[in-house]
Amino acid sequence: MSLTLEEARHLLKRQGLRATAPRIAVLKILFNTQTPLSYSEMVSHLSESDWDPTTIYRNLVKLSEAGVATIVSRAGGISRYALVRDEGDAHRHPHFVCDDCGKISCLPAELTATMSIDGDWSASIAKAMVQLRGECPKCLTP
Repeated sequence: MSLTLEEARHLLKRQGLRATAPRIAVLKILFNTQTPLSYSEMVSHLSESDWDPTTIYRNLVKLSEAGVATIVSRAGGISRYALVRDEGDAHRHPHFVCDDCGKISCLPAELTATMSIDGDWSASIAKAMVQLRGECPKCLTP
């Protein structure tokens, strides 16, 4: 399933953002990508465009500030962005960082289902970035 131009415009307007061509392009890539993307990966995806890399960066920041996207990892000092698909979700679940290939992956729901907590720590845990490090399945395969 792909994000239509009209859906992208509606989503941006609902968040109080102008629906510019670069912003729509960044939004569509975030929508169609299964893993969090860094700024440089986003620039690579949009390499065929005429947009200045600074424009792409500013749009990632704007989407994040508006709650349309969120930074889900800062592994290695690099921010990686993902689309917020459901209101209130903010893409807050554990991620796996591969030490070999550098890929950041969302962990399957069945592995993270028990990671909720009630009480004093609930708000802190809900806002925390949980990242596991190691070798991803592709890098483990000889």
